[in-house]
This record gives sequence, structure tokens and C-alpha cells, in this order.
Amino acid sequence: MSRLDNPAELLAPPLLGPQDPPPFTVHNPYGRSPFLLLADHAGQRVPAALGDLGLAPAELDRHIGWDIGIAGTTRALARQLDAFAIEQTYSRLVIDCNRPLASPTLMPETSDGTAIPGNAGLVRAQRQQRIAAIHAPYHARIAAELDRRRDAGVPTLLVMMHSFTPVMDGAARPWHAGVLYHRDARFAQALLQTLREEGDLVVGDNQPYSVSSTSDYAVPVHGEARGLVHVELEIRQDLIADAAGQQAWAARLARIFTALQPRLLQLR
Repeated sequence: MSRLDNPAELLAPPLLGPQDPPPFTVHNPYGRSPFLLLADHAGQRVPAALGDLGLAPAELDRHIGWDIGIAGTTRALARQLDAFAIEQTYSRLVIDCNRPLASPTLMPETSDGTAIPGNAGLVRAQRQQRIAAIHAPYHARIAAELDRRRDAGVPTLLVMMHSFTPVMDGAARPWHAGVLYHRDARFAQALLQTLREEGDLVVGDNQPYSVSSTSDYAVPVHGEARGLVHVELEIRQDLIADAAGQQAWAARLARIFTALQPRLLQLR
């Protein structure tokens, strides 16, 4: 039997129905700041058609389901900077929008030791359904904004906003924040130095993660391929788990980014 003879491999219908929210939300679309903020793991929704992925709600509330605190931090930072921001709506367990399409963790079958039943044994049509509904339109909207700014001669300083769990695999992570980069460290080195000069922070240099073209999407595609000055920032989740922490970090970052802006614009 050929692949086309197998009904499970036929093109699946659209994943998102009228009861589902759109795959992304844009905040401050007319912001005048050169900073542009991305939050790939901001949301934890699951499309109605996928139920709960076979998980208890408490699992989706964990760090495996989303980047805890980053949505509120990103929104607050966008307001303070007057910056365009875009956040992705759906759980990274449905599809990880910071993964290349060939990544084995694009739709993970396990995450931090937790099995994801709704991701077990997905066929090509099911995978393509999620890509078409969530991954593709989210990144198309980012690309459209970057194209618009390029064509209008508007400078862009790109920031990928993430958060990380304080403990992973039983090991405590000492960093308050991590500055991540791949081949282009222009923004990263300036930000790393400035965060360390704050005096009250332990800041990771490509810690607790590092970036590569096979494990990440936003940095290689939206940052490096376009030659934009960019950085990926990770904030420890216990520091931004509530509104007070989110506001405090947004205020700190707004102050730092504003101070760095003239220097960063010269690097373009």
C-alpha cells in the first residue's frame, strides 16, 4: 500500500476551529522603538481538537508546557519601551515554535521525563497540520514585520524572550538570567557585560542553554539570516512567576536596553 492509500496519511483538516484563539498576539503594533520582542513559548493553550494531549492540567502548567512568566514580562517591556512584541499562543508541547521543522523536539513525545501521549506516533499529515496552523503563521507574521521595517528603513534590534526552570534534572541552576547567541554575539556581549555590571545578578554566557541552527529557529532565521543585531534572553522562572517580578524585570530591562540602544544601533 502506498502512502496515499493510507487514510491516516492524507492531508488532515485545519487544526484550529472557531473556538480556538489565533496562533499569535501582537502587542503595540505601532511601537516606535527599534527593539522588537519575540516570545515563542509565551502560551500554554492546546487546540480543542487535540484535547489535553493526554496530560493533566498540572503538567501543562509546568515549565514543560510554556515559558512561565515570559508573556507578562514581554508585554510589560513592550509597553515601557514602546516596542512591537509578538507572543505565540499555544503550548510548546503542541509544537515548539523555536525549533526547526526537522528537529526531533518540534513535537516532543517526552519532555523532562514526562510522556506526552498526544504526540506519540504522529503521522506526517498530523505533523503538517500543526505546522500549518501554528508554526508557519507565527513566523510569517514575524517575517512580515521585519520585511516592513526593512523596506521602510526602520532599524530593528531583535530580542527573543524566554524563561527557564530553576531546577533541571535534579540540578539547581544558579543563574538569574542567561544571554544566548550563536555566530553573531554583537548584542549578546554588550548585554552580558551590562547585566553583570548590575552587581546583583549571576548571568550565564550561553547558559543554561546554547543556540545552534539545528536546535533553534528564531536566532538563525530571524536574526542571523537577516544580519540583524539580536540576542536571546533567558530569565529564571521563579523571578518572574508573579506580576511583581514581571514588572521588576521589565523595568530593569527597559532601563538597560534604553541605555544600550545608541551603542547597538551603531553595530548595524
